[in-house]
Amino acid sequence: MPTYQYRCPTCGHEFEEFQSMTEDPIEVCPQCQGKTKRLISGGAGVLFKGSGFYQTDYRSSSYKKDAQKEKSDSAASSAASSSSGSAAKSDAPKGK
Repeated sequence: MPTYQYRCPTCGHEFEEFQSMTEDPIEVCPQCQGKTKRLISGGAGVLFKGSGFYQTDYRSSSYKKDAQKEKSDSAASSAASSSSGSAAKSDAPKGK
């Protein structure tokens, strides 16, 4: 349930009311019994507390398995290419 802000144009009294969205707006000022207006407010900001929130935190188990498999496949192929590349470098003559 949201908190609504009201202001009375007659006496200038401002107040907040915790109401359901389906409730009718408050029309009578609690101080002077004048007509109130509901104000437009920016609302509350969202606060994320903790070490961090990531898009991948709540992925399905099948997605995580596929991602792990893809990661291990790419690690194996890069290890194979780096070992063949280092052998070619060791055969090359050493410079000054």
